[in-house]
Formats: sequence, structure tokens, C-alpha cells
Amino acid sequence: MADESDTLTYEQSFAVGPADLYRAFTSSTALREWLCDTATTSPRLNGHLFVGWNDGYYATGHFTELLANRAVCFTWQGRGEPRPTRVHVAIEPSDQGAHLRLEHSGIGQGPEWGDKVAEFDRAWRRSLENLNSVLTSGEDLRVTRRPMLGVLLAAFDADDATRLGVPMAEGVRLSGVVPGLGAANAGLAQDDVIVGIDGRPTPDVAALRGALQGRQVGDTVTVAFYRGGARHELPMTLSGRDIPDIPDSAPELLARVAERYARDEAALDAALDGVSDLEASFRPGLEAWNVMQVMAHLIQGERYNQQWISELLGDLEASYDSDAANQEVRLNATIHAFPTLADMVAEWQRLNAETLALIAALPEEFVRRRRTYWRLARTLLDESYSHVSDHLSQIVAAVAAARRAVGS
Repeated sequence: MADESDTLTYEQSFAVGPADLYRAFTSSTALREWLCDTATTSPRLNGHLFVGWNDGYYATGHFTELLANRAVCFTWQGRGEPRPTRVHVAIEPSDQGAHLRLEHSGIGQGPEWGDKVAEFDRAWRRSLENLNSVLTSGEDLRVTRRPMLGVLLAAFDADDATRLGVPMAEGVRLSGVVPGLGAANAGLAQDDVIVGIDGRPTPDVAALRGALQGRQVGDTVTVAFYRGGARHELPMTLSGRDIPDIPDSAPELLARVAERYARDEAALDAALDGVSDLEASFRPGLEAWNVMQVMAHLIQGERYNQQWISELLGDLEASYDSDAANQEVRLNATIHAFPTLADMVAEWQRLNAETLALIAALPEEFVRRRRTYWRLARTLLDESYSHVSDHLSQIVAAVAAARRAVGS
């Protein structure tokens, strides 16, 4: 006798065309924009599907039916689930745009399945609401509704732990905090290492994000962290995310990003005023960058921005997992190509101009693709973070150390 199973069914109309809905269930980039945190797909018959979330849940499967702009069907076996289930998506044109019918079937009953029916139901309802949002306004509700600590993150490994006197090599190190948000208000500071949220360990950034899932703006959590060798616990109230107004057109976006770049260039010019090549090459310590290395990092960061924008334009985002721009061998290669501080600054300014030219050339078709345009504009206009501002104190400290060394 076959095991009893449940089927969840959802129907919803969308003010977009069938092609947009079809892409939302077949493209890895599109899936990340509304459903999950990571995804890879091969949208062909029997091609693979992988979706994952920062809280550790993931599901694998393969496509069993693909009818362009009409139907998508795939198997789904999530972490810890005893057998695969099945997701079938039917798409039909409608007066409003397109109508979607989603069935998730084969969800088993019994102790081995736990509360899976309720969990799937909550997840699909929340995700379909977000799908409607990203397809119409571009707004990702997971971002706009997600609470935040208000921290800037830095790499952390055994060498960092030794340098800072932290007795463990797993955790999330802060490169700074955002003024006025939860972490700053609670008293956290640069080089603090967060190791837990409400008793849940946070050995890395993914675990930190997972510990905040399900939290609401205004919730208070207990943050465990190391400051040097001392462990502390503090209550922290989670802040809301400050989302910039998203311009309606590429020219408006260009004007606002150009203002940001002009401010960054002026701030960097002031910090480097009178700095010699010898001072810029002085390394304050084995674990500290000199000014030339910081400039190489800024150059590589701007190159990364351009690569990312190009991927978004091509609707195929490849480099979303990590950024290797902190590898010292890469920093030194850039310094080899631009051996003076003036060379470095000129190259960085040229890259800034190139990025602005790329924004100026955004096609109207891309701007109408609100789900991706919104994500690009939000990132470029995020006033809570400036790559240059994040490194200004590092530059000032390196120059001061160089001048002290010369003076001594």
C-alpha cells in the first residue's frame, strides 16, 4: 500500500508576461532573486536543480518537464527529507499578464516527515509573495524586511585570531560598525569577533545570517563576542534596513552614483595628500597592508564591480559565492603593474570613470527588468557602506606608522 501524502496548491496572477514567470523557475540568477540564497540549474530535460539557503537547508532535483513559458516540473529532495517530492508549475497568459498554478506533491506523512507540510506551506506563501514583488517593483522583501546588525565584515582565520588574542579561530570579525544601528548602539567595535547569537554558534558569515532568519526588526538578541581574549555578551536590538530610493531611469542612477564617486575620490585625495612613494610602500606589520596594497585592493574591487554589472546585464550571474580580491599575490601583481602611488590613483580613477560609463550605457530593457535593476541600484546607492571610507582609517594609520618609522 502506498504511503499517504499531501499536495499543496497555490494559484496567483502576476502583472508580467509568461516568459518572466518561466525564467523565475529555471534561471539560477532568477531563483536567487526571489526564492533562495544560492542556486545552480541546467534547464533541460533531466538537467539538475540545486537551491540552498544560508540557514543550512538545501534541496536537489532534476527537471522532468519544460515547456517554454508554459510549464516547469522538477523533483525536490531537501536536506533530511526521506524521499523526493515533486513541484509542478503551470503558466497561462491572462488579462493581467500571466497566471501561475503551483503544486507541490508527494509530501509524506508520519514522524520521519515531521512538520514538512506546514514548513513548505509557509515557505511557498512567503516566496510567492516575494516573487510578485521582485517581478513588479523589483523590491526583494527578504532584504527590505530583514533585520540587520549594522556591521561591516572582515576576514578571520587562525592568524587573525593569534594577532587579536582571540582564543578561537572561528567567528565573524568586524571591520567596523554602522553608526546608529544595532551593533554600534550595543557597543561593538572594529576587530570584535562575533561567535554566537542567542546561544547559536556563528563560526562564519553564513551561520550569522542563518541565526538571524525569522527575526523581526525591533527584536532583541544576545550577541556573544570576543574582544581580544575576553568573551562578552550584550543585548542588541535589531535595526531596520535603510533602503535608498531607487531611481526610475539609468540617467538618474548615473547622477547619484557619480556624486558618490566624487565624494570618495575627494576623500582619498585628502588622505593621500603629501604621501610619498616610500611612505606608501611602508608596511606597518606582517598582518597589516601598506597604502599601495590598499590601493591595489580598491582597484580590484572596482574591477569586480564592473564584472558583476556585466554579468547582470547578461542575465547570468556567475561570481556570487566569494571574492578573492584579498589575496596578497593579486595585490602584489597589481602593484607590479602600477609601481607608483600616482599610477595607482590614476588607475583607480580610470576604473571609476569606466564604471560610470557602464552605468550610463544601461539599456532600457535592463532597467525594465526591475528585479535585477533594483538589486544593482540598491547596492550602488547603499549609504551605509563605502568601500573607500571603510579603508581611509587604514590608509591614515599606515602613513602615520611610516612617518614614525622614518622619524625614529
